[in-house]
Amino acid sequence: MTVSLSKGGNLSLTRSQPGLASVVAGLGWKVNTGPGDVDLDASALVLGADGRALSDEHFVFFNNRATPDDSVRHTGDNRTGEGEGDDEQIAVDFTLLPPEAESVVFVVSIHDQDGAADTFGRVRDAYIRVVHQAAGVEMCRYELTEDGHDETAMVFGQLYRRDGEWKFRAIGQGYASGLLGIAKDYGVDV
Repeated sequence: MTVSLSKGGNLSLTRSQPGLASVVAGLGWKVNTGPGDVDLDASALVLGADGRALSDEHFVFFNNRATPDDSVRHTGDNRTGEGEGDDEQIAVDFTLLPPEAESVVFVVSIHDQDGAADTFGRVRDAYIRVVHQAAGVEMCRYELTEDGHDETAMVFGQLYRRDGEWKFRAIGQGYASGLLGIAKDYGVDV
């Protein structure tokens, strides 16, 4: 059974599914009509206890599709957002994450196409869901309801380790500085 989360809500994934080894974060959205196309991109950052990326290679996105240890993998870039279901997915294997990894943050950003000034004001029905990878069962879902007229990137959610358990937190925090601003905030040298 899926748990529906609101902003700030969390769920202990490993407590509800003992022996959970891997999950898939499915991210989805729809784009309102308007001038030009809007390309959204999902990405993930693997963070240490200090809240910073373990390394630049622990920033997973369409141009770096996996961490060096293959613990976090981006399944591919969907440039149109067309079709049903998740627009992009990122898989996380807890058994391969290094011991210093304390969390994985999931971000969706608007790809800057020719200096276009698109924002999340054109995005609707955005969500993140966490799926038990082996069973193919959705464990939780967070449907974002924020009005993102000024934001060009948004942290959708976070997997984090606490007291030996992996949990998921619904975040929904927007950034007007785009993916570049988020990457810098998490210590990635871009």
